[in-house]
Amino acid sequence: MEAFWISLAVIFVAELGDKSQLMALTFATRFKTWPVLLGITIATTVVHLVSVAVGGLIGDALPRTAISVVAGLAFLAFAMWTLRGDELSEDESRKAQRATANVLMAVTVAFFLSELGDKTMLATITLATQHGWVGTWIGSTVGMVAADALAILVGRLMGKHLPERVIKYGAAAAFAIFGVVLLAEALL
Repeated sequence: MEAFWISLAVIFVAELGDKSQLMALTFATRFKTWPVLLGITIATTVVHLVSVAVGGLIGDALPRTAISVVAGLAFLAFAMWTLRGDELSEDESRKAQRATANVLMAVTVAFFLSELGDKTMLATITLATQHGWVGTWIGSTVGMVAADALAILVGRLMGKHLPERVIKYGAAAAFAIFGVVLLAEALL
């Protein structure tokens, strides 16, 4: 259960202000909420399963202290990445708006491709090196879907007046705290 809760919290925070949230918002303004959420869930489930498999292999092959140091540095990097920001390119935004044929398929494929190599995938790999794969997989999937669902809900309620700056700094601070804690555990 510890892996589930840690992964849920970390990935939820990682997803705040991420490109995937912007995609979710774009799809939700054009299509019904449920097919968008289902597509996000399918894509996230698959990507995070691959992530925990990679993380599990790395976790078994390396010493625990090395993993903690690398994980701590990775979370500090995620904090800086979050501060830098993430935006949809014009091309990505047009693709999200044009997808009308099969909403579920379009959302699933778009999210799957956008998550490959994204910070939430890398964070899931990092978490899987430290915790059990099942709890990490389920927790990270639930965390990401919850964050994207929140973006859709808030976006529908508040329009385009989201406090992006507050979200960005809050997420970056949370990553920095996770990074410092992991480094302290490894080095002290």
